[in-house]
Amino acid sequence: MHVGVDSFVSTVTDPATGRLIGPEERIEHLLEEITLADASGLYSFGIGEHHREEYYDSAPPVILGAAAALTSRIRLGSAVTVLSAADPVRVFQQFATLDLIAKGRVDLVVGRGSFTEAFPLFGLALEDYDSLFAEKLDLLLKIRESAHVTWSGLHRPALTGQGVYPRPAQNPLPVWVGVGGTPESFVRAGLLGLPLMVAIIGGEPRRFAPLVELYRRAGAEAGHAPADLKVGLHVFGYVGDSVRSAADTIYPGWHQMFTQVSRERGFPTPTRPQFDATSGPDGAFFLGDPDTIATKLRRVSEQLGGVYRVSLQMTNPRLAHADLLRGIELLGTEVAPQVADV
Repeated sequence: MHVGVDSFVSTVTDPATGRLIGPEERIEHLLEEITLADASGLYSFGIGEHHREEYYDSAPPVILGAAAALTSRIRLGSAVTVLSAADPVRVFQQFATLDLIAKGRVDLVVGRGSFTEAFPLFGLALEDYDSLFAEKLDLLLKIRESAHVTWSGLHRPALTGQGVYPRPAQNPLPVWVGVGGTPESFVRAGLLGLPLMVAIIGGEPRRFAPLVELYRRAGAEAGHAPADLKVGLHVFGYVGDSVRSAADTIYPGWHQMFTQVSRERGFPTPTRPQFDATSGPDGAFFLGDPDTIATKLRRVSEQLGGVYRVSLQMTNPRLAHADLLRGIELLGTEVAPQVADV
Protein backbone atom coordinates (compact mmCIF):
# COMPACT_ATOMS: atom_id res chain seq x y z
CA MET A 1 0.00 0.00 0.00
CA HIS A 2 1.21 3.46 -0.92
CA VAL A 3 0.55 6.35 1.48
CA GLY A 4 0.26 10.03 0.68
CA VAL A 5 -1.31 13.34 1.65
CA ASP A 6 -4.06 15.42 0.06
CA SER A 7 -4.56 19.11 0.74
CA PHE A 8 -7.45 21.48 0.09
CA VAL A 9 -5.16 24.40 1.02
CA SER A 10 -7.64 25.79 3.50
CA THR A 11 -7.24 29.18 5.11
CA VAL A 12 -5.64 28.76 8.54
CA THR A 13 -6.03 30.63 11.81
CA ASP A 14 -3.09 29.93 14.10
CA PRO A 15 -4.62 28.19 17.14
CA ALA A 16 -2.06 29.68 19.53
CA THR A 17 -2.29 33.33 18.49
CA GLY A 18 -5.63 33.63 16.69
CA ARG A 19 -3.82 35.20 13.73
CA LEU A 20 -5.20 34.48 10.27
CA ILE A 21 -2.32 33.29 8.10
CA GLY A 22 -2.15 35.42 4.95
CA PRO A 23 -2.41 33.81 1.50
CA GLU A 24 1.25 34.30 0.58
CA GLU A 25 2.41 32.72 3.83
CA ARG A 26 -0.14 29.92 3.51
CA ILE A 27 1.14 28.98 0.05
CA GLU A 28 4.70 29.15 1.37
CA HIS A 29 3.69 26.75 4.15
CA LEU A 30 2.05 24.44 1.63
CA LEU A 31 5.22 24.14 -0.42
CA GLU A 32 7.12 23.34 2.79
CA GLU A 33 4.58 20.60 3.48
CA ILE A 34 5.01 19.06 0.03
CA THR A 35 8.81 19.25 0.25
CA LEU A 36 8.74 17.51 3.63
CA ALA A 37 6.38 14.84 2.29
CA ASP A 38 8.90 14.17 -0.48
CA ALA A 39 11.80 13.98 1.99
CA SER A 40 9.82 11.78 4.41
CA GLY A 41 9.24 9.06 1.83
CA LEU A 42 5.54 9.57 1.17
CA TYR A 43 4.22 8.28 -2.13
CA SER A 44 2.07 11.18 -3.25
CA PHE A 45 0.75 14.66 -2.56
CA GLY A 46 -2.55 15.78 -4.06
CA ILE A 47 -4.12 19.23 -4.33
CA GLY A 48 -7.89 19.62 -4.37
CA GLU A 49 -9.92 22.09 -6.39
CA HIS A 50 -12.41 24.48 -4.82
CA HIS A 51 -13.79 27.87 -5.76
CA ARG A 52 -14.62 29.13 -2.28
CA GLU A 53 -13.23 31.89 -0.09
CA GLU A 54 -11.91 29.51 2.56
CA TYR A 55 -9.64 27.58 0.15
CA TYR A 56 -6.62 28.60 -1.94
CA ASP A 57 -6.71 25.65 -4.35
CA SER A 58 -8.67 27.01 -7.32
CA ALA A 59 -5.66 26.48 -9.65
CA PRO A 60 -4.06 23.13 -8.70
CA PRO A 61 -1.73 22.81 -11.74
CA VAL A 62 -0.02 26.08 -10.78
CA ILE A 63 0.62 24.86 -7.24
CA LEU A 64 1.73 21.45 -8.48
CA GLY A 65 4.11 23.02 -10.98
CA ALA A 66 5.84 24.87 -8.16
CA ALA A 67 5.93 21.65 -6.14
CA ALA A 68 7.39 19.69 -9.06
CA ALA A 69 10.32 22.08 -9.24
CA LEU A 70 11.02 21.61 -5.51
CA THR A 71 10.74 17.81 -5.29
CA SER A 72 12.42 14.81 -6.87
CA ARG A 73 10.52 11.59 -6.17
CA ILE A 74 7.02 12.12 -4.76
CA ARG A 75 4.07 11.72 -7.13
CA LEU A 76 1.97 14.85 -7.57
CA GLY A 77 -1.67 15.02 -8.54
CA SER A 78 -5.14 16.47 -8.27
CA ALA A 79 -7.58 15.61 -5.51
CA VAL A 80 -9.75 16.03 -7.53
CA THR A 81 -9.87 18.04 -10.76
CA VAL A 82 -13.51 19.08 -11.20
CA LEU A 83 -13.71 17.85 -14.79
CA SER A 84 -17.42 18.65 -15.12
CA ALA A 85 -16.61 22.36 -14.96
CA ALA A 86 -13.41 22.29 -17.03
CA ASP A 87 -12.37 22.00 -20.66
CA PRO A 88 -10.76 18.56 -21.14
CA VAL A 89 -8.38 19.98 -23.74
CA ARG A 90 -6.98 22.52 -21.28
CA VAL A 91 -6.93 19.98 -18.45
CA PHE A 92 -4.87 17.61 -20.56
CA GLN A 93 -2.49 20.36 -21.69
CA GLN A 94 -1.96 21.58 -18.13
CA PHE A 95 -1.30 18.15 -16.65
CA ALA A 96 0.81 17.01 -19.61
CA THR A 97 2.99 20.10 -19.12
CA LEU A 98 3.12 19.41 -15.39
CA ASP A 99 4.16 15.83 -16.11
CA LEU A 100 7.07 17.11 -18.20
CA ILE A 101 8.19 19.41 -15.39
CA ALA A 102 7.89 16.54 -12.87
CA LYS A 103 9.59 14.07 -15.22
CA GLY A 104 6.71 11.58 -15.17
CA ARG A 105 5.48 11.90 -11.56
CA VAL A 106 1.90 13.09 -12.16
CA ASP A 107 -1.51 11.52 -11.57
CA LEU A 108 -4.71 13.18 -12.79
CA VAL A 109 -7.66 12.36 -10.55
CA VAL A 110 -10.91 13.61 -12.06
CA GLY A 111 -14.34 13.88 -10.49
CA ARG A 112 -17.49 15.94 -10.20
CA GLY A 113 -16.61 17.63 -6.91
CA SER A 114 -18.58 17.85 -3.68
CA PHE A 115 -19.36 21.60 -3.97
CA THR A 116 -21.32 23.32 -6.73
CA GLU A 117 -19.74 26.80 -6.97
CA ALA A 118 -17.82 25.91 -10.13
CA PHE A 119 -20.99 25.47 -12.18
CA PRO A 120 -22.35 29.04 -12.05
CA LEU A 121 -18.80 30.42 -12.00
CA PHE A 122 -18.09 28.89 -15.40
CA GLY A 123 -21.57 29.34 -16.82
CA LEU A 124 -22.70 25.73 -16.52
CA ALA A 125 -26.09 24.33 -15.54
CA LEU A 126 -26.14 22.24 -12.37
CA GLU A 127 -28.83 20.00 -13.86
CA ASP A 128 -26.19 18.82 -16.35
CA TYR A 129 -24.03 17.56 -13.46
CA ASP A 130 -23.92 13.93 -14.68
CA SER A 131 -23.88 14.40 -18.44
CA LEU A 132 -21.11 17.00 -18.25
CA PHE A 133 -18.80 14.62 -16.44
CA ALA A 134 -19.53 11.59 -18.63
CA GLU A 135 -19.00 13.55 -21.85
CA LYS A 136 -15.86 15.35 -20.70
CA LEU A 137 -14.30 12.17 -19.38
CA ASP A 138 -14.90 10.56 -22.76
CA LEU A 139 -13.12 13.44 -24.51
CA LEU A 140 -10.25 13.48 -22.01
CA LEU A 141 -9.57 9.77 -22.60
CA LYS A 142 -9.66 10.23 -26.38
CA ILE A 143 -7.12 13.05 -26.10
CA ARG A 144 -4.98 10.79 -23.93
CA GLU A 145 -5.07 8.10 -26.63
CA SER A 146 -4.15 10.32 -29.58
CA ALA A 147 -2.74 13.78 -30.24
CA HIS A 148 -5.29 14.30 -33.02
CA VAL A 149 -8.92 13.85 -32.04
CA THR A 150 -12.20 13.79 -33.92
CA TRP A 151 -15.04 14.13 -31.43
CA SER A 152 -18.41 15.78 -30.91
CA GLY A 153 -20.71 16.20 -27.92
CA LEU A 154 -23.43 18.33 -26.37
CA HIS A 155 -21.45 20.56 -24.03
CA ARG A 156 -18.39 21.57 -26.04
CA PRO A 157 -17.59 22.50 -29.66
CA ALA A 158 -16.51 19.52 -31.74
CA LEU A 159 -12.91 18.59 -32.50
CA THR A 160 -12.19 17.75 -36.13
CA GLY A 161 -8.67 16.39 -35.98
CA GLN A 162 -6.88 19.28 -34.26
CA GLY A 163 -3.72 18.43 -32.39
CA VAL A 164 -3.54 18.63 -28.59
CA TYR A 165 -0.05 19.36 -27.26
CA PRO A 166 2.24 18.86 -25.45
CA ARG A 167 2.19 15.14 -24.82
CA PRO A 168 3.13 14.00 -21.29
CA ALA A 169 6.26 12.18 -20.20
CA GLN A 170 4.14 9.20 -19.17
CA ASN A 171 2.33 7.31 -21.90
CA PRO A 172 -0.44 7.12 -21.03
CA LEU A 173 -0.89 9.87 -18.46
CA PRO A 174 -2.46 8.15 -15.42
CA VAL A 175 -6.12 9.14 -15.07
CA TRP A 176 -8.00 8.11 -11.92
CA VAL A 177 -11.73 8.52 -11.36
CA GLY A 178 -12.69 10.07 -8.04
CA VAL A 179 -16.02 8.76 -6.72
CA GLY A 180 -18.30 9.22 -3.72
CA GLY A 181 -20.99 6.65 -3.03
CA THR A 182 -23.08 6.14 -6.16
CA PRO A 183 -22.98 2.65 -7.73
CA GLU A 184 -23.10 4.14 -11.23
CA SER A 185 -19.78 5.92 -10.65
CA PHE A 186 -18.07 2.71 -9.55
CA VAL A 187 -19.44 0.80 -12.53
CA ARG A 188 -18.38 3.50 -15.00
CA ALA A 189 -14.79 3.46 -13.72
CA GLY A 190 -14.73 -0.34 -13.93
CA LEU A 191 -16.10 -0.46 -17.48
CA LEU A 192 -13.47 2.06 -18.57
CA GLY A 193 -10.71 0.15 -16.77
CA LEU A 194 -9.59 3.26 -14.89
CA PRO A 195 -8.15 3.23 -11.37
CA LEU A 196 -10.59 4.30 -8.69
CA MET A 197 -10.15 6.92 -5.94
CA VAL A 198 -12.88 6.56 -3.31
CA ALA A 199 -13.59 9.57 -1.11
CA ILE A 200 -14.63 8.28 2.31
CA ILE A 201 -15.75 11.24 4.43
CA GLY A 202 -18.24 9.51 6.70
CA GLY A 203 -19.70 6.19 7.76
CA GLU A 204 -17.57 3.06 7.95
CA PRO A 205 -15.01 2.23 5.24
CA ARG A 206 -16.03 -1.44 5.22
CA ARG A 207 -19.47 -0.43 3.92
CA PHE A 208 -17.81 0.49 0.63
CA ALA A 209 -16.81 -3.14 0.05
CA PRO A 210 -19.88 -3.99 -2.11
CA LEU A 211 -19.26 -0.90 -4.27
CA VAL A 212 -15.57 -1.76 -4.71
CA GLU A 213 -16.56 -5.30 -5.64
CA LEU A 214 -19.06 -3.86 -8.15
CA TYR A 215 -16.22 -1.84 -9.69
CA ARG A 216 -13.96 -4.87 -9.95
CA ARG A 217 -16.70 -7.05 -11.39
CA ALA A 218 -17.63 -4.43 -14.02
CA GLY A 219 -13.97 -4.10 -14.97
CA ALA A 220 -13.48 -7.85 -15.26
CA GLU A 221 -16.61 -8.25 -17.39
CA ALA A 222 -15.31 -5.49 -19.67
CA GLY A 223 -12.08 -7.44 -20.14
CA HIS A 224 -9.73 -5.33 -18.03
CA ALA A 225 -6.87 -6.99 -16.16
CA PRO A 226 -7.09 -7.00 -12.34
CA ALA A 227 -3.79 -5.12 -12.17
CA ASP A 228 -5.42 -2.19 -13.99
CA LEU A 229 -8.29 -1.96 -11.51
CA LYS A 230 -6.43 -0.20 -8.71
CA VAL A 231 -8.33 1.13 -5.69
CA GLY A 232 -7.27 4.22 -3.79
CA LEU A 233 -8.83 5.95 -0.79
CA HIS A 234 -9.08 9.63 0.05
CA VAL A 235 -9.75 9.93 3.78
CA PHE A 236 -9.68 12.55 6.51
CA GLY A 237 -6.84 11.99 8.96
CA TYR A 238 -3.98 13.18 11.11
CA VAL A 239 -1.02 11.51 12.83
CA GLY A 240 -0.14 12.55 16.37
CA ASP A 241 1.42 11.10 19.49
CA SER A 242 -1.79 9.40 20.60
CA VAL A 243 -5.39 8.94 19.52
CA ARG A 244 -6.60 11.54 22.01
CA SER A 245 -3.96 14.17 21.18
CA ALA A 246 -4.55 13.74 17.44
CA ALA A 247 -8.30 14.12 17.90
CA ASP A 248 -7.95 17.14 20.19
CA THR A 249 -5.59 18.81 17.71
CA ILE A 250 -7.88 18.30 14.72
CA TYR A 251 -11.33 18.73 16.26
CA PRO A 252 -11.57 22.57 16.45
CA GLY A 253 -10.90 22.96 12.74
CA TRP A 254 -13.09 20.00 11.83
CA HIS A 255 -15.95 21.54 13.80
CA GLN A 256 -15.46 24.86 12.03
CA MET A 257 -15.45 23.29 8.56
CA PHE A 258 -18.40 21.00 9.05
CA THR A 259 -20.47 23.56 10.92
CA GLN A 260 -20.24 25.83 7.89
CA VAL A 261 -21.06 23.05 5.42
CA SER A 262 -23.93 21.80 7.61
CA ARG A 263 -25.37 25.30 7.81
CA GLU A 264 -25.23 25.67 4.02
CA ARG A 265 -26.90 22.32 3.42
CA GLY A 266 -29.47 22.43 6.20
CA PHE A 267 -27.89 19.69 8.32
CA PRO A 268 -27.69 19.64 12.13
CA THR A 269 -24.58 21.18 13.69
CA PRO A 270 -21.92 18.47 14.15
CA THR A 271 -20.94 17.45 17.69
CA ARG A 272 -17.85 16.12 19.44
CA PRO A 273 -19.49 12.71 20.11
CA GLN A 274 -20.13 12.37 16.36
CA PHE A 275 -16.53 13.27 15.64
CA ASP A 276 -15.20 10.78 18.20
CA ALA A 277 -17.41 8.00 16.85
CA THR A 278 -16.19 8.65 13.31
CA SER A 279 -12.60 8.61 14.59
CA GLY A 280 -12.99 5.18 16.23
CA PRO A 281 -11.58 1.85 15.03
CA ASP A 282 -14.29 1.34 12.40
CA GLY A 283 -14.92 5.01 11.53
CA ALA A 284 -14.00 6.99 8.43
CA PHE A 285 -11.40 9.24 10.08
CA PHE A 286 -7.81 8.00 10.39
CA LEU A 287 -6.63 9.72 13.58
CA GLY A 288 -4.09 8.59 16.13
CA ASP A 289 -0.52 7.53 16.72
CA PRO A 290 1.40 5.82 13.89
CA ASP A 291 0.73 2.26 15.10
CA THR A 292 -3.01 2.89 15.43
CA ILE A 293 -3.25 4.33 11.93
CA ALA A 294 -1.12 1.57 10.39
CA THR A 295 -3.31 -1.08 12.03
CA LYS A 296 -6.45 0.60 10.71
CA LEU A 297 -5.01 0.89 7.20
CA ARG A 298 -4.24 -2.83 7.17
CA ARG A 299 -7.73 -3.69 8.38
CA VAL A 300 -9.49 -1.47 5.86
CA SER A 301 -7.39 -2.84 3.00
CA GLU A 302 -8.43 -6.36 3.99
CA GLN A 303 -12.10 -5.32 4.24
CA LEU A 304 -12.03 -3.84 0.74
CA GLY A 305 -10.16 -6.68 -0.89
CA GLY A 306 -6.94 -4.76 -1.26
CA VAL A 307 -6.12 -1.05 -1.46
CA TYR A 308 -3.33 0.24 -3.67
CA ARG A 309 -2.98 3.71 -2.16
CA VAL A 310 -4.40 5.90 0.60
CA SER A 311 -4.23 9.68 0.82
CA LEU A 312 -4.90 11.45 4.12
CA GLN A 313 -6.53 14.86 3.84
CA MET A 314 -4.66 16.49 6.73
CA THR A 315 -5.16 20.22 6.29
CA ASN A 316 -7.49 22.02 8.63
CA PRO A 317 -8.39 25.68 9.31
CA ARG A 318 -7.26 25.47 12.97
CA LEU A 319 -4.12 23.36 12.59
CA ALA A 320 -0.76 24.99 13.32
CA HIS A 321 1.81 24.67 10.55
CA ALA A 322 4.30 22.99 12.90
CA ASP A 323 1.70 20.39 13.89
CA LEU A 324 0.91 19.64 10.26
CA LEU A 325 4.60 19.23 9.45
CA ARG A 326 4.94 16.83 12.38
CA GLY A 327 1.94 14.84 11.16
CA ILE A 328 3.37 14.57 7.65
CA GLU A 329 6.74 13.44 8.97
CA LEU A 330 5.17 10.76 11.17
CA LEU A 331 3.01 9.55 8.30
CA GLY A 332 6.02 9.16 6.03
CA THR A 333 8.60 7.78 8.46
CA GLU A 334 6.48 5.68 10.83
CA VAL A 335 3.16 4.81 9.16
CA ALA A 336 4.08 4.23 5.52
CA PRO A 337 6.85 1.68 6.26
CA GLN A 338 4.42 -0.41 8.33
CA VAL A 339 1.98 -0.85 5.44
CA ALA A 340 4.41 -1.00 2.52
CA ASP A 341 3.93 -4.78 2.28
CA VAL A 342 0.11 -4.69 2.32
